Amino acid sequence: MERDGQLDANRAEPEAEPSPLAGKRVLVTGGSGFLGSYVVERLRARGVTDIFVPRRRDYDLVDRPACRRLLEERGPQVVFHLAARVGGIGANREQPGAFLFDNAMMGLNLFEECRLSGQVEKLVVAGTICAYPKFAPVPFREEDLWNGYPEETNAPYGIAKKVLLVSSEAYRAQYGFSSIVLFPVNLYGPRDNFDLQTSHVIPAMIRKCIEARDRGEDTVTLWGDGTPTREFLYAEDAARGLVLGAERYDSSEPVNLGSGQEISIRDLAGQIAAATGFGGRFVWDTSRPNGQPRRSLDTTRARQRFGFEARMPFPEGLARTVAWYEQHRQHEQQPRQATQPQQLKKEGGS
Repeated sequence: MERDGQLDANRAEPEAEPSPLAGKRVLVTGGSGFLGSYVVERLRARGVTDIFVPRRRDYDLVDRPACRRLLEERGPQVVFHLAARVGGIGANREQPGAFLFDNAMMGLNLFEECRLSGQVEKLVVAGTICAYPKFAPVPFREEDLWNGYPEETNAPYGIAKKVLLVSSEAYRAQYGFSSIVLFPVNLYGPRDNFDLQTSHVIPAMIRKCIEARDRGEDTVTLWGDGTPTREFLYAEDAARGLVLGAERYDSSEPVNLGSGQEISIRDLAGQIAAATGFGGRFVWDTSRPNGQPRRSLDTTRARQRFGFEARMPFPEGLARTVAWYEQHRQHEQQPRQATQPQQLKKEGGS
């Protein structure tokens, strides 16, 4: 049983239990994006049949009247807010104002309009690992979210997401509105964004290695010096964590979603080279930023509060991602519209 946000540690993840979301009208913003598509699949696997995925051309969530109209027309009982303006270090550096404004306004509009609708029973928000302080002690614990300023290149995005954590606490305190904010670490997996202008570290490395392999080149240039560390979570696991939180957790205390495994960018490059068959060497461009020095999560709270643990072994997840890109790369090599809101492609800053 869950008491005050605590879960009996002996209780297993409820794969066979009926979902309390079944039979409810569920709205998934960003549901056509990277993580969102996996959340929609997970909801269907849990017996949810009434799912609506809004499109930006129809409902621009940065615009409050459009947000209100969405809720009035669709009448959801549960809302997953996964839509975001996102991108890698380069995109964050080039558009800090847009990253701050769009992400803050989408979330704030949803909180207020969900509350005013009188129909929304729960709002589930995807936060970001970028919200943590630049020099937070490793592994990152939820208690450290406010103990410093985020890494500079991701700060506007991270702070916009922290505003939504404050919103969850404030709306629960004043209105009794139920919401949760979960913080996924850097995501990866099939369907990721492989556009070199806007992608994150794993898809960018995969594409660079495969293209160099196919051209017979013996070097690939990567940003930074390779010393930063990251933790990665398979997108399918992240979706399972978000749905579990929706089903079993009801507190405004933040919760990390991660794998608990830390790897340096240099070691990651070696694994991707092996997975893609690239036999050359890497050249590290130290004129480019490293991003946050280290990222690794304490995932104890997710395990204790709603029984979530990552399942996908990193080598297998990486192999699946490479295989997917090899199969779909002709399409994926077409440039994407960079960092458009309501496509949650990837959490994390590099």
